Amino acid sequence: MASHAGSLVVGVSELLRHPGTRREITATAALEGLAITASRVVEGSDVEARLTLEAMSDRSLTATGSIRARWTGECRRCLATVEGDLATEVREIFEARAVEGETYPLDGDRIDLEPVVRDAVLLALPLAPLCEDTCKGPEPDAHPLGEGAVDTPDERWAALRELKFD
Repeated sequence: MASHAGSLVVGVSELLRHPGTRREITATAALEGLAITASRVVEGSDVEARLTLEAMSDRSLTATGSIRARWTGECRRCLATVEGDLATEVREIFEARAVEGETYPLDGDRIDLEPVVRDAVLLALPLAPLCEDTCKGPEPDAHPLGEGAVDTPDERWAALRELKFD
């Protein structure tokens, strides 16, 4: 059974009543602000979580599965736009008494998958993407403004032209 599109909040009351039971879910949502220095999730695109929820007791459950998202960024060598798909595996625990940094909160008969999804995606985004493995970076002799462009010296640096080094 899938949760409704756009929401990462999932009802788990039936699971918690029957420890040891499992439920497959697919949840999607467009999450804002998923970015690190050189890459980010494409704005407005959905992040998808395909998970198996399993009740361990009436106060805890596990969420195991994969998270997928489309990302974009800049090549670390030539600064060209780079795009790709990320896929990462998760195995997390939700508890009524969550331990900060170790487990996620179980809120009565619901879990909010957004913190799990955010954490997993941010850890999976490439830190320094490349447009291709053989990218050599910008051409050192090419002018940044294109063919035939002329540099006009900034007059604030005029005094430096007068310096002579022996």
